[in-house]
Amino acid sequence: MSTRPSKKRRLTPPQSGDEDASSRSEKKIQKQFFKNAASWDLEQDYETKARKGKKKEKENSRLPIRLQDGRLQQVAAPTGDLRSVESDEDWLEDDGGDVSDEEPQERAVPEKPDIPEPQQILEAKEELAKLASALNENPEESVGNFKAIAKIGESHIPAIQKLTLATQLAVYRDVIPGYRIRPISEDGPGEKLSKEVRKLRAYEQSLVSSYQAYVKNLAKYAKTGKQQENTKAARGQSISSIAITCACTLLTSVPHFNFRSDLIKILVGKLSTRRVDDDFNKCLRALETLFHEDEEGRPAMEAVSLLSKMMRAREYEVDESVVNLFLHLRLLSEFAGKASKDTVEHADGASKKVSNKAAKREFRTKRKRKELKEQKALQKDLAQADAVVGHEERDRMQSETLKLVFATYFRILKLRQPHLMGAVLEGLAKYAHLINQDFFGDLLEALKDLIRHSDAAAEGEEEAVEGAAAADDEDDGDAPVRNPSREALLCTVTAFALLAGQDAHNARSDLHLDLSFFTTHLYQTLLPLSLNPDLELGAKSLRLPDPNAPGTPHTSTTTTSSAGNKVNLQTTTVLLVRCLTAALLPAWNARSVPPLRLASFTKQLMTASLQVPERSAQALLALLADGGGQHGRKVAALWDTEERRGDGAFNPLSASVESANPFAATVWEGEILRRHYCPKVREGLRLVERSMLQK
Repeated sequence: MSTRPSKKRRLTPPQSGDEDASSRSEKKIQKQFFKNAASWDLEQDYETKARKGKKKEKENSRLPIRLQDGRLQQVAAPTGDLRSVESDEDWLEDDGGDVSDEEPQERAVPEKPDIPEPQQILEAKEELAKLASALNENPEESVGNFKAIAKIGESHIPAIQKLTLATQLAVYRDVIPGYRIRPISEDGPGEKLSKEVRKLRAYEQSLVSSYQAYVKNLAKYAKTGKQQENTKAARGQSISSIAITCACTLLTSVPHFNFRSDLIKILVGKLSTRRVDDDFNKCLRALETLFHEDEEGRPAMEAVSLLSKMMRAREYEVDESVVNLFLHLRLLSEFAGKASKDTVEHADGASKKVSNKAAKREFRTKRKRKELKEQKALQKDLAQADAVVGHEERDRMQSETLKLVFATYFRILKLRQPHLMGAVLEGLAKYAHLINQDFFGDLLEALKDLIRHSDAAAEGEEEAVEGAAAADDEDDGDAPVRNPSREALLCTVTAFALLAGQDAHNARSDLHLDLSFFTTHLYQTLLPLSLNPDLELGAKSLRLPDPNAPGTPHTSTTTTSSAGNKVNLQTTTVLLVRCLTAALLPAWNARSVPPLRLASFTKQLMTASLQVPERSAQALLALLADGGGQHGRKVAALWDTEERRGDGAFNPLSASVESANPFAATVWEGEILRRHYCPKVREGLRLVERSMLQK
């Protein structure tokens, strides 16, 4: 039986007529789509489509942790979680990107963390310490740290600014070399330098530029002192005080380095004020140290020049201690010439020239001469590098300084500033051996005019005593107090010191110098001075002011401002004894004093000893005992009660010393002094009488 093969199943059914029609319609739609695509406005669709905003930074919700050194540190979230969240948000944003009415997202601005001020100060301290340590270890490799430290000082926090100034001071004191750095412009045009030298010059120029910026900052901060004092905003030490301290330290520690004049200007600017405080005293001490340690002469000349210009601009309304700075100059003991306010004469100027022709020349070969020439050039360069200045250069600097000092003194004498008279007269007495003898006449005339002016002021003061109490309430607190009797004594001391400072007393006839005016004035003021209740009181004496005396409110300011003046530390009695010693016992020729002058002063001093306090009486009697040891025979007739060498009557108020007729009187004051309550005064009288009987 035959089997028939199985019939295979048809997998795809035959297409019907409806399916053919649908496929044709799809092709028609696709063709129509591509045909109309060219006319579409694609830019308009892009503008209306919602834009995708910038992703916001994910907020870190983790708490900070504290490290071992005490600092707080923020802990960041793991990056994997943040990335997964960002990818999910990107997917969601892509999914809904076709929505046209979605609002654009705003841009997120990262906010700076609000660090508290103590934390900023602590971080600044650590950073400054790190930068300064790197500079101290190897400054040439850490040149950029100069600007980095200055950048930290630009903070608005005052404490960080003060720390920066102090750090820069410590750094510059350590890294500044022992020579002045010259600018690159002073080098030769075609000078060839090695690699090490170029590296060193680059470091030096960077150091100079950073140091210049630092000095400018010090000058800027030093000028803000008055504003801080008025606002009272600064707590603790003000930034102006810090800047002045830094300038004083730099001037005394590295006076040879660049921008020295800028540092001196900072100090002179502070000294231009009449208010004496701690910063004022710092500037005074710094300039005194500069004058004492100046071996070159140029730093002192720059300082004196700036001081004289400042005082002239201020019309000499400065504190007395500023003028006393001139007493600390080294030229007082080193300079050998003579000067006035215009010219300087060197004593050994002609003797410095030595003739080399007379010396025996040593034979040298051409090669030897060349080597010596190179050696001299090398020594000259080394001398310049080590800042070794010859005596000629130093003498030139000191002579210019001396002219500036004398010009300042003479201008003050001409203006008759009462609060500066003591300092000027003391300075002239100190500089007496350096003043040109041809200028003595003009200087003595100025002192005479000053004494006449002080006498006129004393008479006017006596007339105005009654109305002084009402006028005190209207006076300015800064008005200086005048002491005419003290000014007259200072002028007399200065006149005799000028004559004794050099050999001017031997040429008095040639120079037409006459000191009789000062001697007569001293004689006339003995009795008024003996009635002065403040005869033994100096500037530092503790006493209650007289409420009825004119000018009482100003005594405290005068006392504090004159604390550093050497002449004002001496009492009026000391000044009087100095004048009497110079007039009666001159050092150059004590026996040249005429007997009439000795007798007149002896009688007047014995009368004054009855009125003055016990210490002043002891000083006057000791002076008379010294005079009696040399001139006892000339004045012994004053103790003789039986015979008289003169006729007529003694006139203690005579206009001249010689016309007082002293030998017509006797020293009866000794009998009263024998019963003085002080045993030392009684002993002094016995010494006087014993000295009169010796010769």
